[in-house]
Amino acid sequence: MLWACILLPQLALDGVLRGRDDPVAPLVLISGPTQRRVLQAVNPSAHALGLRAGQTLSTAQTLAQGFTCVEHDPAATEHLQQLLAAWAYRFSSQVSLHYPRALLLEVESSLGLFGPWPAFEARLREELTALGFRHRIVLASNPVAARMLANGHDGLAAFCPDQTRAALVRMPIERIGLAADAATAFVRMGVRTLDQVLALPRDALARRFAAPVQLHLDRLLGLRPMALACYMPADRFDARLELNFDVESHQALLFPLRRLINDLTVFLVGRDVGVQRFTLYLEHAEAEDTRVVVGLLAAEREAGMLFELARGRLEALQLVAPVRNLRLLAEDLPRFVPPLGELFEARTQQHQPWEQLRERLRARLGDEAVRTLQVQADHRPECAWRLGEGRLANISAPAAPRPGWLLATPQALLADGFQVLAGPERIESGWWDGDDIRRDYYLIETASGQRGWAYRNVGDSHSLWLQGWFA
Repeated sequence: MLWACILLPQLALDGVLRGRDDPVAPLVLISGPTQRRVLQAVNPSAHALGLRAGQTLSTAQTLAQGFTCVEHDPAATEHLQQLLAAWAYRFSSQVSLHYPRALLLEVESSLGLFGPWPAFEARLREELTALGFRHRIVLASNPVAARMLANGHDGLAAFCPDQTRAALVRMPIERIGLAADAATAFVRMGVRTLDQVLALPRDALARRFAAPVQLHLDRLLGLRPMALACYMPADRFDARLELNFDVESHQALLFPLRRLINDLTVFLVGRDVGVQRFTLYLEHAEAEDTRVVVGLLAAEREAGMLFELARGRLEALQLVAPVRNLRLLAEDLPRFVPPLGELFEARTQQHQPWEQLRERLRARLGDEAVRTLQVQADHRPECAWRLGEGRLANISAPAAPRPGWLLATPQALLADGFQVLAGPERIESGWWDGDDIRRDYYLIETASGQRGWAYRNVGDSHSLWLQGWFA
């Protein structure tokens, strides 16, 4: 087996920066009690001002001004790790969150689908960069080695146990995952790299150090397996974004909305499902939450389309109060079937699939503005169809020709303004609902060349009524 470790060294900070419209501005994460606030992480702009992780907030304020402080939220960091696990689930069925700020993926079984490791690794890096997360990626023959090698390497690929061991033995003793007291004890003994540890007699190590030390070394070298709890995707998507200030306009809500929609898309692709209904909650400080329900006629998961639909619903809404937080909940996650397309489709940039156009119109004009036609089991022409709300049905062609346009009210025809091309075809139906008809239908053609569908009531030898036109 081959295991890839994706280390996310600045997960909490990246999570904050990707939610801001100006990620370059100096920003620091702070934590700790009120009496002693400490800088948890700093972005590159804050680092250029002389700020460092571990400094107290009072020291940082003495050194520089004009930086933004954001409270470190462990729950938000955990949510990001779950989101990235859902993203990684599309590449491997074995994804583990055993280590904090890291993803472990078994990738040997995925190479046949995603190509050789260099191409696979490049795809992982490209998507992580697009999501806004800094990362280091290492490949090794066991998951513990992959995680520890990521402490000192980026891009290392060890495809067999011998290559993994060769990379491990050069690792400093403080960076191979030992407990702090054990690593300190080795350094005081003059042992500074893993190869020096392995050169010591095993029984001497067992007498000097506790059993977990030897167990960790064995797992690191792949001598003992480690049971990992694998990630299982959730049954719903629920994300909440705290805004930096009270928002009073729809335009200011679009940036956080796009971020939530992008995260939803990552979740959907990882689970290989679509979304048919989701709800936006606009949380107000002094009013009840405003619910914006976005319903689709079919499951979708394309980020741009979902954003446009949510944007259309949002812009049609009158804000009752400033918005403090934004939440997105999606529970209706049916199976997703991509639409069929043409192999040699021309002018793809100018073409928009009917499904996307339909949903955009519904978002802009309302759910009742766009309807579909559905057939009914009735021989009467005016009763053989109805308005529907679902997908366009596959309507089989009738045995006899039928017009594509029925008039709202049949019109009397002049006796000399047409000629009969075919007919009669008798239709008798409707006795069960009190609207019984007995008609003989004819295919006619007018003097101008238009073809229509006309009928004469049985027993009436004179009047002919036009009911529809053929295309």
